Amino acid sequence: MILFGLSVSPFVRKVLMYANERGLSFDHKPVGPQVDDAAFKAASPLGKIPALQDGDYTLADSSAIVHYLEAKYPANGLIPAEPKARGKVVWFDEYADTVMFPAGTIIFFNRVVLPKIRKANGDLAAADDSEKNKVPPLFAYLESCLGGDYLVGNSLTLADLSVVNQLVNLHHGGVGIDSAKYPKLAAYYARLTSRPSVAGIIAGEKQFLGL
Repeated sequence: MILFGLSVSPFVRKVLMYANERGLSFDHKPVGPQVDDAAFKAASPLGKIPALQDGDYTLADSSAIVHYLEAKYPANGLIPAEPKARGKVVWFDEYADTVMFPAGTIIFFNRVVLPKIRKANGDLAAADDSEKNKVPPLFAYLESCLGGDYLVGNSLTLADLSVVNQLVNLHHGGVGIDSAKYPKLAAYYARLTSRPSVAGIIAGEKQFLGL
């Protein structure tokens, strides 16, 4: 299997973390979106990352790829079968992708991508505004959801990988989690990012980004 995409994209990182947890092997091809690569274009009609090539089968979108892998390798998966738990896992995956991502991207793009990768000035006022006004409600909500070590049930699920994945980009952008205000979330982030499936990816990204 070939996975296309740079891991600093939270959507690519989500698939990589999932694969690490499941012990699945990819030939990781770290390309950017819209890159002029025939195999990538064939796998991603919209030019977005990540994209997957598995033999003659291709698929784009992080959640679609994870669900494909979950169905292909069902033993010890990370999306529970129990209806209520499954529903919550899908919810947190969607929350991370559609609510956390926009707020975090304003910060990550302007504080990291533009100055570090594109060597351009970012809109720091926009990043500061997102950190001040958009991030605290996200942290407060997640704090309220944490009753134990994981978001859903008593073991790691896709919900955890999806959420911590977005928190990583916030961290790259200089947004920490105040342990006085959000003690459960701060401990959760520390615990999840210490997992081998996550820690190695983050270390590589920090080196790539010069953080």
